[in-house]
This record gives sequence, C-alpha cells and structure tokens, in this order.
Amino acid sequence: MSDWECGIDGCGEAFDDVEEAIVHQTTDHKRRECKVCGSVVPDGYFAIRHAFDEHSRAEYVRAYGASAAEVRQRERVRDAIEDDADLQQVVNRLDEVTGGL
Repeated sequence: MSDWECGIDGCGEAFDDVEEAIVHQTTDHKRRECKVCGSVVPDGYFAIRHAFDEHSRAEYVRAYGASAAEVRQRERVRDAIEDDADLQQVVNRLDEVTGGL
C-alpha cells in the first residue's frame, strides 16, 4: 500500500514515499499563481509551503476565501510532509528530472 497520494485536482496517483509525491506534483501538474503576491509556484506541497511561509493566515484567507478548517487542513498536510520528507532529496531529484532548470 502506498503512503502518499496526490490530492491535486483529484489526481489520486499514489507513491511509496513523500519525496516522489512532491516530485510528481512539481513536474506533472501545472504551476499556480499565488493570489496574494502573484508568484508562480508548483502546485501541491510547494504552493502550500509558499502560502504559509510567505503570507499570513489572514492574507491567505482573504485571497482564497478559505475557512479556518481549510487553513488548518493545509497546515496539517504541510507539517506531515515536513515531518517525513527529506527535502534535499526532493531538490536533488528535481535537478535530475529537469536537468537543473
């Protein structure tokens, strides 16, 4: 059984490790424009991380019309990923996949 499933737009692709799930989200899904600042970021984990590292919860709620429960859910996803992921491995894997772009 796979531990990680891509939740972007009902994708549902499953992965044995979180690093491969992040690489999938970054390479196989469209990038999104942040509604707060206009930055273009990969969808999924990196979009969540951007939103909560770069902006306040209030900015996120206003820009996305998110409820407190939706904010907490995204924070739980971010925290679960960061508890399990080797983000340097993700960076290295992305460099391999994209040729260092």
